[in-house]
Amino acid sequence: MPFKIAIIGRPNVGKSTLFNRLTRTAHAIVHNMPGVTRDRREGEYTLKGRKCIVIDTPGLEEEPDEEKLENRMMLQTKAAVEEADICLMVIDGRAGVTPVDVFFAGWLRRSGKMVITVVNKCEGSRGAGGESDAYALGFEQVVAISAEHNEGIPDLEDTILRLKGSGFKEQQITETKGRRKDKQSPFSLAPAPDSKEATLENPDQILQLAIIGRPNTGKSTLLNHLFGSERVLTGPEAGLTRDSIAVDLEIDGRKIKLIDTAGIRKKANVKKTVEKLSVNDSLHAIRFCHVAILMLDATQALEKQDLTLADLVEREGRAIVIALNKWDLVHDKDGVLKEIRARLNEIMQQIKDAPLVTISALQGKNVDRVINAAFSAYEIWNKRVGTGQLNNWLKEAESRHIPPMGNNGRRIRLKYITQGNIRPPTFTLFVNNQKDLPESYKRYLANSLRDDLNLPGVPIRLMIRSSENPYADKE
Repeated sequence: MPFKIAIIGRPNVGKSTLFNRLTRTAHAIVHNMPGVTRDRREGEYTLKGRKCIVIDTPGLEEEPDEEKLENRMMLQTKAAVEEADICLMVIDGRAGVTPVDVFFAGWLRRSGKMVITVVNKCEGSRGAGGESDAYALGFEQVVAISAEHNEGIPDLEDTILRLKGSGFKEQQITETKGRRKDKQSPFSLAPAPDSKEATLENPDQILQLAIIGRPNTGKSTLLNHLFGSERVLTGPEAGLTRDSIAVDLEIDGRKIKLIDTAGIRKKANVKKTVEKLSVNDSLHAIRFCHVAILMLDATQALEKQDLTLADLVEREGRAIVIALNKWDLVHDKDGVLKEIRARLNEIMQQIKDAPLVTISALQGKNVDRVINAAFSAYEIWNKRVGTGQLNNWLKEAESRHIPPMGNNGRRIRLKYITQGNIRPPTFTLFVNNQKDLPESYKRYLANSLRDDLNLPGVPIRLMIRSSENPYADKE
């Protein structure tokens, strides 16, 4: 099992800032408003050459109401403590020890975990009093730091190593939960590469799958079902998810990096700073994923925001799968499905016939079909078509719809076509008169490419170039 370090403390003491500092990322949203973090977030941390996992947790609230959101956040923190080898009890050095700090210090002592008291916000001479007071919490190890200014971090690392002792060996990060397991940090979100070799035939290739949609469509419920436990917060409140939470899974031998994102509302409705940061985090996940699962609420009418998100996926060049959630609550299933499919195809011309799966994330119905559709979309997204097949298609497409006349009175000639790239499939068509080829004919060619070569649900890039055919002398 990996060596895990959980960052624990009351709200607004700098836990997420410390998380970002240790993982050398900016994945955790940082804001001076208490309670920004709601889900536990994991990230890879290299501790002086040794790989481990650091866990950011929600702020602790003393005796939260069982029916309220704070109690569910507390359960996330408890899960992190249970998993951790060492807990970093973070307090605010400027504010000193508070009754809430004392309450949770007692709770951590009862957990039996090794604990280091981390006195944060001690830049310069600030926080000296808080460092002295920290020993009253009863933990032997106390370290003063400033996570924001990168002060005291080496001392903290030395303390972790000393507390853990010589038994701390370098380990590969793995996490097993049933038939699904983590094999690397869920935070190493790499850009989707335009590599000809990046296909599912490579056993190390991980499908980066982002779950996107408006608030309260069931995105977190879907992730929890796939993960097999309450990995992220769910509930009736809209907008629960703030950070994009990524987990690595292995389902039936196939590796997935699954990213739960915050719900994205209309831009005009996004006014609070924290929500803006959450939306930016979600947009970042779309840009860096391979396939996006667009979650729709089957009990609500299709809104413009849903189509805006689909359009964003297309513009970013990502494949898409549409999951119509809460299907168990729909009465006129045939009518609703027909209406939604028709409107999607009408508006989403660039990703026409995208896979649409009806599911109930809460009951787990058809969830496997969503994953299968995502892998199929990923394969199409990586599809490469031979030049010979492409040019045979071009002749047939030209015979069905002859190109128009150019402004010079001569008919535009379609010379040849090649596929220049994948992810998404990108084609270059060479013609004798590029500037006179109308947009309507370009759309005809793109739609014919999609239909004739079986490329549903992925964006297609068709580049038009004027050039002489280099193969003309070889014919």
